[in-house]
Amino acid sequence: MKNSERFFLLMAGMGIGAGIALLFAPKSGKETRKYLSRMAEDSRDKVVETGEEFLDHGKKAYEHGKAVVDEAMEYIDRGRRVVLG
Repeated sequence: MKNSERFFLLMAGMGIGAGIALLFAPKSGKETRKYLSRMAEDSRDKVVETGEEFLDHGKKAYEHGKAVVDEAMEYIDRGRRVVLG
């Protein structure tokens, strides 16, 4: 399962959980707003964390790809020197 799919399922689960909690929790409006605020903060933190992980993976993939291309270019240069003398 891709990270984006996991993230979507996490967000959907959190939304469903929040809806169920609002329906069944006997809290006052003020308490409910506090709860929703905390939940929104937690969700935002998770989004930021997931974005940072995604960015890190992208950077690693870029660096790996660059290393592969640099190595391939080195082999091409060696081949040219051998062929052209």
